[in-house]
Amino acid sequence: MVSQLISRKFVLSLRQPSLWSFGKQLAATITSIPLKDDHLFTEEHDEMRQSLKKLIDKDINPYVDEWEKKEQFPAHEVFKKLGDNGFLGVNYETEYGGLGLPYSFNIAMAEELGSICCGGVPMAIGVQSDMATPALARFGSDELRKQFLTPTIAGDVVCCVGVSEAGGGSDVASIKTTAVPKRGTEDYVINGGKMWTTSGLQADWMCLLANTSEGDPHRNKSLICLPMDASGITKTKIHKMGVHSSDTAQIFFDNVTVPKKNLIGEEGKGFTYQMIQFQRERLWSAASVLLSMDMMIQQTIEYTRQRKAFGKSILDNQYVHFRLAEMESEVEALRSLVYRAAALHMEGHDVTKLASMAKLKGGRLIREIADGCLQFWGGMGYTQEVEISRSYRDGRLLSIGAGADEVMLGIICKLSGTLPKS
Repeated sequence: MVSQLISRKFVLSLRQPSLWSFGKQLAATITSIPLKDDHLFTEEHDEMRQSLKKLIDKDINPYVDEWEKKEQFPAHEVFKKLGDNGFLGVNYETEYGGLGLPYSFNIAMAEELGSICCGGVPMAIGVQSDMATPALARFGSDELRKQFLTPTIAGDVVCCVGVSEAGGGSDVASIKTTAVPKRGTEDYVINGGKMWTTSGLQADWMCLLANTSEGDPHRNKSLICLPMDASGITKTKIHKMGVHSSDTAQIFFDNVTVPKKNLIGEEGKGFTYQMIQFQRERLWSAASVLLSMDMMIQQTIEYTRQRKAFGKSILDNQYVHFRLAEMESEVEALRSLVYRAAALHMEGHDVTKLASMAKLKGGRLIREIADGCLQFWGGMGYTQEVEISRSYRDGRLLSIGAGADEVMLGIICKLSGTLPKS
């Protein structure tokens, strides 16, 4: 009881002026691990990360507590600042407002976003930069890219992804939403709905996956750029266990009309295009939690060094400092996997297997580290006054979103030749 009281006083003494100042003060002083891999990163990558970190410290982290309470951050305002600094189209063509840089800069950016003191804002940024737009950038017509990609890169609009449904999340082939050609017109009529839509309440357009014909579920789907102000669209907010600052919505489509010219690439290729997008999404997701796990470990080291029990600091117990060393080692192993997958992706290799491994490991590892670190915080870790409790809630999503752990295992087994034939 006494040790818990001392621990509470220690944390409260660092709360100036915010409940989360301890974590924020530490986050501001923790220097990002230099990108030492000469095959992937250069000084320019570090410079970009430093520039992004300054924006995060000035325009994002000071407001995270407020956004978490409101269960929504101002996406248009934040994305405009990111867009003005070139962070939303790092490796997209300059013709559409991108920087035209190698994909390694996306990985460096994703990793630096881990310095944001919550999980919701980085996830929404990732949707904007690496999840809703890769297929459009690669397969979309010039007209479509100018209409949707250019303002998205500039941060003038917010986008979302429409894949998961109430009856089908990880099983993409089973989605039921339809986009049926309207007789006598050049339009599709969309009916159905989407679930777990990040930025769904604020989005200006959606990269929608829908069935545009009957038949083979892997060849009857198409990706469509859908304006979210179209007649017949309704949105319902979903209240979640974590990632509170990122608005999440259920979307309903009731005879929504969209021009056929909004089709991305070829009709019937949507499933394939979405699988390509998933490679980027899963690699980005794994990279985005690396620095946040570093911060959890470092915050826990500092706290356990100060907290006393049985006549010595918690950190002086061999189990504690050994366990923290194991955690650091695991994070570095994941970092190496992410970097290797990114390098191979840049060389044109199919990294579906490695991206799935990185996503699987990232989801499990952030849960393990958040749980292990929270344990060393004792009773304080179970309060809302320290950042580790938020990390514990937010980190749980990675093993579910963008393909559940079990789906990642299935992909790995299939590509390894160990999946039983049906």
